[in-house]
Amino acid sequence: MKALQISGIRHLEVIELPKPSPADGEVLLRLLYVGFCGSDLNTYRGRNALALQPVIPGHEISATIEAKGAGVPATLRVGDIVTVDPYTACGNCPSCRRRRFNACQHNETLGVQRHGAMCEFICLPWQKVIAAEGLPERDIALIEPMSVGFHAVDRGHVTDADTVLVIGCGMIGVGAIVRASLRGATVIAMDIDDDKLALARRLGAAATVNSGSEDVHARLHQLTGGDGPDVVIEAVGAAATYATAVAEVAFTGRIVCIGYAPGDVALPTRFFVQKELDIRGSRNALPDDFRAVIRYLRRGACPTDELVSAVVRPHEAADAMCTWDAAPGKVFRILVEF
Repeated sequence: MKALQISGIRHLEVIELPKPSPADGEVLLRLLYVGFCGSDLNTYRGRNALALQPVIPGHEISATIEAKGAGVPATLRVGDIVTVDPYTACGNCPSCRRRRFNACQHNETLGVQRHGAMCEFICLPWQKVIAAEGLPERDIALIEPMSVGFHAVDRGHVTDADTVLVIGCGMIGVGAIVRASLRGATVIAMDIDDDKLALARRLGAAATVNSGSEDVHARLHQLTGGDGPDVVIEAVGAAATYATAVAEVAFTGRIVCIGYAPGDVALPTRFFVQKELDIRGSRNALPDDFRAVIRYLRRGACPTDELVSAVVRPHEAADAMCTWDAAPGKVFRILVEF
């Protein structure tokens, strides 16, 4: 079978692997579409210290069940269309004991710490399969990245009484904008790209801020009556955006951190105390977040065509990744069609 492998810095190639067979408790999936995410781009650039070298990337999955091993429940049927929870959970660490399996201390994500799904077939434990019937095959590959933004909104305990600032309108930020809007919050979207900000409005943002051309503090002061946003969701991973989150959030507000900054970030800790802030990390997503995204997508209101920047075949993926590497800010998702 064909697979895509990141074999070195800026080297993505098609390789041949044996077709796997499902063991007891496993399902064999035929991959339909698999998305490249930001972690894959960092691996391609040689900047992902967590990733195997070389590695088969891919954890944003649309697939059908091709075959089943013994012990797989009858509720999972050959031919079912599914997505995948791509994270592992040890069951014993502090996170797992608190049932926050998404943040397992020993997590291995498909395509990062273990080989992923950029291939024609993959075998996985049946418990990792999530039914996604009723959705277009292509759109199912958008579920996992959107679920990460959905989970961040949960971490922020967002309600309809909140004003929420989402910094960064990529795929994960889009997920946060959607879920905060669904909860009735007033959402402000921030980015440096006007096209992404226009999309954020269509997805539920009540207002936007272009941090490249506007005075961020003055604009947020105007939009929030001088209070600042109740919740800030940081979905960029840059020193400047982390500093903005701490400076602009309201007194006694909540900051939810999704983005990984490439280095240490210096922050004015006096704000932590003076504002009595809650600063929370948000990692990956839980199965309930996946299901919430599926329910949202079934409504048919999401402009998914605008979230898919390109669909390529495996032999075209290297050129697509090179293009993304050259202009990362203009890409939402590149999907590989198997």
